[in-house]
Amino acid sequence: MTVILATLVLAGMLGYLLGGRLSNLARLRIRWAPAAALGLALQLAPLSDRHWPLVLLYVSFGLLAVFAIVNIQARVPGAWMILIGIWLNFAVIAVNQGMPVARDALVRSDQMETLELLVEEGGAKHHLAGPDDRLLFLGDVIAIGPPVRQAVSVGDVFTYAGVAWLIVAGMRRRQPVSEPGSNAPGLQPPVNVSEEVGAGVG
Repeated sequence: MTVILATLVLAGMLGYLLGGRLSNLARLRIRWAPAAALGLALQLAPLSDRHWPLVLLYVSFGLLAVFAIVNIQARVPGAWMILIGIWLNFAVIAVNQGMPVARDALVRSDQMETLELLVEEGGAKHHLAGPDDRLLFLGDVIAIGPPVRQAVSVGDVFTYAGVAWLIVAGMRRRQPVSEPGSNAPGLQPPVNVSEEVGAGVG
């Protein structure tokens, strides 16, 4: 959650620095937003059971993927990067029955309590990376030190970058300006054909 909030704040600040406005985000035609909210909520749901967390995790990836695909079709900026991040995370979680977390990443991000917890009890959605895990380069191997203290994956980086791109591009989006007296935004007043012909004769 810390990285997500930091991404939102930094993207908003960058949008303002580039001359954008937060109110411009309302003009983005983001589709299936409730699906994305539900998918994120399912990933954060605190369950101690070993089976249901993975089931809910897979359902959440399905919802998030549909959200991203629909918004790619709607040409929402950053949606394709979000989809890449979703599929990268899903791939490593699916083949390993959970997200493998590198011990070195936990140490470098100052998460010793999390390391001890994964060593002693394991995790419902995450587990300490071992020799039997596959696609480890897609696991939580990127350490972010204090004050964030989090290990993230390549898929997370793509997802956060896509969200940031969406916010910045949305904030900088401008409403088309219509000329005074025009019938519709971006359209020129109709031309009188008879006057044009008369002006061209003689």
